[in-house]
Amino acid sequence: MTQIAYTVGCRFTDANVMRDWIAWLQDEHLADVQRGGALSGQVVHFESELRCEVRYLFPNRDAFTRYEQQSAPTLRSEGLRKFPLELGLEYSRSVATIVATT
Repeated sequence: MTQIAYTVGCRFTDANVMRDWIAWLQDEHLADVQRGGALSGQVVHFESELRCEVRYLFPNRDAFTRYEQQSAPTLRSEGLRKFPLELGLEYSRSVATIVATT
């Protein structure tokens, strides 16, 4: 089956908020998304920018759909409680199909 790449981008206006957000991902959120069906997750910080991406890999479309329906609403709400948009966060999300790997 075809794997799914799910990317959550975030821009920040405050470096301290970004550091706290990354710590939360490392300490809690990545594992929560994996419990929701992701095979892996990685946090990428763009050098010299207040911008990160979190890249998740799901085994297939069904696993991603289950995550979106069952886990994502609660996890997104939790994230917004801990890091409200008023702190200067701006999110983007994308879903892609993995067509080749090495």
